Amino acid sequence: MKYILGVFIVLMGTIHSAYSQKGYEIGGWLGTSYYFGDLNTNLKIVKPGIAGGITARKNFNNRISLRTTLSYGRVGADDADSENNFERNRNLSFSSNIFDLTNVIEFNFFHYEHGHQSYNKTPYFFGGFNLFHFNPVAELNGNTYSLRDYGTEGQPIGQEYGSVNAGLVLGGGFKFDINRTVSLNIEISTRFLFTDYLDDVSSVYADKSELLSNRGEIGVALSDRSLVEGLGAAGRQRGDTKGKDKYTFAGISIVRYFGGIECPEISKIKWK
Repeated sequence: MKYILGVFIVLMGTIHSAYSQKGYEIGGWLGTSYYFGDLNTNLKIVKPGIAGGITARKNFNNRISLRTTLSYGRVGADDADSENNFERNRNLSFSSNIFDLTNVIEFNFFHYEHGHQSYNKTPYFFGGFNLFHFNPVAELNGNTYSLRDYGTEGQPIGQEYGSVNAGLVLGGGFKFDINRTVSLNIEISTRFLFTDYLDDVSSVYADKSELLSNRGEIGVALSDRSLVEGLGAAGRQRGDTKGKDKYTFAGISIVRYFGGIECPEISKIKWK
């Protein structure tokens, strides 16, 4: 957190020191999304889903921009794909649609101006915050259930984790002009979430008698799908509370610039 705030201070401090390029950019992006967490502990790209969205960027100058993006993505994971014996025997799975609103400050490594013959491409990085909606679901006997509704780790009725949460965003990419007003952006970014329940897995197995009383047989079946007897006993490890979940977007966007194109220095009138 301190690192990200430090980056923001440095970026904002350069806003007034660089040449101003006023204007906005609006466009859309398409790509993929994938998840890291209790059901993907090896940080492998598993079950990537389709992702995309719309984006708007305000250029303060040729180095600094403020960008807002509204995105959709689908993530998921399955213990059956794991190489870890405990995880395979745990036998949990989930998938979730994600609706993500992100605001970031973006920094261009190189001088970048739309319409310029030379300064028309640059790598960039960005950092900021996101707000997102999620709803992990799983299939059981051919039916799909919303896991949050069944308090699978013993959450009391009315005290389930929320379906809206937030996180920190870090990412980077490369942008280059296609013509004077249209550019192509290729980027990847990760959301470091404030919740550990994107996958509905975080702590320990619930007491099955209490779960049966509060959530019924479906709740018990969704909570413990283990393949080894006793693995799902009350109080035994189900997830890992030491780390929060994450998800990543990677894709390509096409954006159009709305603003003035700066004249080359040679074309400007020199007043004596």
